[in-house]
Formats: sequence, structure tokens, C-alpha cells
Amino acid sequence: MAIHPGFSKAGKVALYQLHLVKAETVRAFIPKELRLVEAFGYTLGGFFLANYDDSPAGVFDELVVIAGIVWNPPTSCAWAARVLVNSEEACHHGRKEVGLPSQVARFSKRITPVPRQTKDKFGGFLNMIGVGTTICHSKDCMDVQVTEVVGPASSDICNIKLLTDVPTPKFNKWMGPSITMSLPSFSGQTEYNPNLLKYSCRLACRVRAVRPAKVSGPSPLKKERNHDSESRGFTAEEVVDNARNLSISVMLSKPILALEFNFLEMQVEAPIILSNNTTSSLPAA
Repeated sequence: MAIHPGFSKAGKVALYQLHLVKAETVRAFIPKELRLVEAFGYTLGGFFLANYDDSPAGVFDELVVIAGIVWNPPTSCAWAARVLVNSEEACHHGRKEVGLPSQVARFSKRITPVPRQTKDKFGGFLNMIGVGTTICHSKDCMDVQVTEVVGPASSDICNIKLLTDVPTPKFNKWMGPSITMSLPSFSGQTEYNPNLLKYSCRLACRVRAVRPAKVSGPSPLKKERNHDSESRGFTAEEVVDNARNLSISVMLSKPILALEFNFLEMQVEAPIILSNNTTSSLPAA
């Protein structure tokens, strides 16, 4: 998803959540020469949330906001609307080397236990006489608050609420099958890398479907506006706010599938240049 072409990174767990995103929202991110994959006015976007404990940039968190899917015959590629990391080094490499719209952010995490009780078929009667067989399970509710930081200023992006099982004493919890796959993506045409690029992330992990995370955004959002600042005379600050708000709109769209990646290992390939531009057609996000 980001950083250090030709290098690898690893983490214990990550969440890849797919959303139905309005095509009209996504078109503001996509270069005009690329064609959006859409049906009935929607495309497939979402986000990728990970914590890496082994990478060339050290330990860091990452939230990749995936605007949508664009055609790359005979297949398709993802396009990132925004990449948020709590590492200056990861942000710099994402911008310069991979052409990503990377921004430094703060990831604030809070874990709250959510106890549950499960009774067997005789549990009700046995509990009445004081010898119940109620088994206590628990889940951890993790709130991840993501706040973008630009110099002394900061802007809340979203809050992601995750529910995860606590293995007590469920030591044989099924983590899903082991898979390897490649996720191709387009990038570039930013202030930091004006070229249109293509790169791939090769993943090895165990994957399973989980309950989608609940995402909430800051309130109120500023009104979305078109990215074409030159023709409409928008200020640089308005363009940045607009790009941020459009990214939040992607995060708040309807989730359809969530996949948990366990024991994640990722290899980011060096990007290839598809077109060489001396000036960016897209403003910095």
C-alpha cells in the first residue's frame, strides 16, 4: 500500500475494508486519462488500516484511503485518495518514491473490554439454583482516532471502531487460510511526483472475513468542491480542505466486506513510469 519500493514491511494484523463509493466523488481523484470501473453510479473503494512492527521506517501506523478502481486492461488497479502515516520517513518515501498522496497523521488508540455471556442449553435452570455454567467471553473494542497533522495545525479525519476477539482461552482461534496475492495500484501526478506511476504490493498473510469496522467522521464537514482550482480560482487551502473532505466521504461510504490480514508480510515493488509529466494535473492533497 505504501513506502519503500523494493523493501518489505510486516505486521501482526491489518484490516482491508471495501466500500461502495459514489463514482462522482471518486472522479475528483482520478486522472482524466484513466477510466473508472463503475456500475450503477458506484465504484469499489474503502480503506486499508495497518500497524507495522518491522519496516525500513521502523514501527508505524498507516491508513490508506482507497478512492476506487480504475481500468488497466485486462484487469484493474486501485487509486489511493490519501495515505496517512505517523512517521515522517514513511511519509517522505511515500511521496517521493511511490507517488502517493501521503500525509503525516496522529493515531490515537483506546481499547475498551466488552464482556459477553454465553449460556449452554441448561444454563438458565442451573443459574437459577446457583450452579450456572455461564461461560464468559470478551471482545476488545478499539477506537482508532486518525488526525492529520500539517505543521502546528491538525484536522480530524475519522474514528474507526474495531471489534476483535480476545482469545481467552480460545487459543485455537482460526485465523483463516494462508494466501499470497498481488495488489496493483496506480499513483503519482502529485506535487511531489508528477509522473503517472504503477506499482504492486505482494502480500503473504492469513485472511478471514470479519465484521466491518464502524467509521465516523468529524462534524460538520466542509462542503465538497471540485478539484479544478485553476479554472475556478480556489486557494491552495481550499484545495487541501476539499481533498481531505473527499477522502472522509470515501471513509464514510457504505461498507460491504471487511477482511482481516493476520501475520502480514508485504513486499512493495519499485514503481514504473507510465507517463512523464513536467507539471502535475492534480494538486497536492
